Amino acid sequence: MIQPPKLSRRARWAIPASALVVTGGVLAGTLISSAQAAPGLPARTAAQLLAEVADSTPPPLTGTVVETASFGLPSLPATGNPTSLSSLLTGSHTIRVWYASPGHFRLAAPQSLSESDVIRDGRTAWLWQSTLNKVTKYTLPANAPEKGSGSVPQQPLTPQQAAKQVLAAVGPTTTVRVDSNVTVAGQAAYALVLAPKDARSLIGQVQIDVDGSNSVPLRLQVFARGASSPAFQVGYTDIHFVKPAAADLNFTPPPGATVTQVNLSDHPGGNMDHATPGVTTSGSGWLTVLELPSSTLTPGAGGSSAGDSTAVLRTLLAAATPVHGTWGSGRLLRTSLVSALLTDQGSMFLGAVQPSVLYAAAAAHPH
Repeated sequence: MIQPPKLSRRARWAIPASALVVTGGVLAGTLISSAQAAPGLPARTAAQLLAEVADSTPPPLTGTVVETASFGLPSLPATGNPTSLSSLLTGSHTIRVWYASPGHFRLAAPQSLSESDVIRDGRTAWLWQSTLNKVTKYTLPANAPEKGSGSVPQQPLTPQQAAKQVLAAVGPTTTVRVDSNVTVAGQAAYALVLAPKDARSLIGQVQIDVDGSNSVPLRLQVFARGASSPAFQVGYTDIHFVKPAAADLNFTPPPGATVTQVNLSDHPGGNMDHATPGVTTSGSGWLTVLELPSSTLTPGAGGSSAGDSTAVLRTLLAAATPVHGTWGSGRLLRTSLVSALLTDQGSMFLGAVQPSVLYAAAAAHPH
């Protein structure tokens, strides 16, 4: 898997396992195309594909990933930050990928007048934010795992990462099958389909399109229960299995940029988690619920990004419906794939689940 340093802010909003990719929501069927005719590939069972994806090591590659979001939500405040909550829930995002190895890669999230890059070069990782003219240089410990336990923030989502999160839900609660082969970004691919058995999940199924030659996930689509079109999609529109040019992986801070240095060597394994204290989960797999304490909803908490998220939450909650039960009272917002409950006590419960699951989580939460 391509495993750049972890994105704490995305992790905060992206519910573990299946719901992680759902919070990004998406409707991009026309952006990432498949051929009409199913390409020929050697037969594979679902179990074989699961094992191959888990064991595969992607070869060097370059490509373009498109991620889009369209939940039918009210108009959200624009932040210009590709990793803000508003950006995760709306719009379309393009990510350029240059991958030589787990310890040498570059991800770039270009915007109309700006760009954010994450670069790893062995023990050095860079975060470049052109809008702020700011560079953060991270020094990783000598024993930092190449497959990622560092915590450089603001990492874009790739199909490989999305697939890894969804595959974490595979187990007795999931049915798995292989559908007709597809073509993604010019590559013949297997269509691996996972579906939750529990009807309380708002997810109908997740399709992971796996490259037929090297088992790299090329695209991931999420379908709401009963829907025939994907509600989430992130995948390559262009991919070439070639080693990136050295110039694409090298990085030098631009003249005039503010450079901040962070030494992660003092943190075991380079793991310096910036997630907000008190954020917890309940349930598991497809029924995971993320609980955000009132501190994460306070304006200005965590800096400007948290302030952006607070503005988005206020907009969403203005469209929410008053609800009450044995757990207490609050407001509920529901889309085709995500339910969010804000209690009058100030806690938020979020999941790709029926509201009843959120109510149960709220009832189990000490007031």
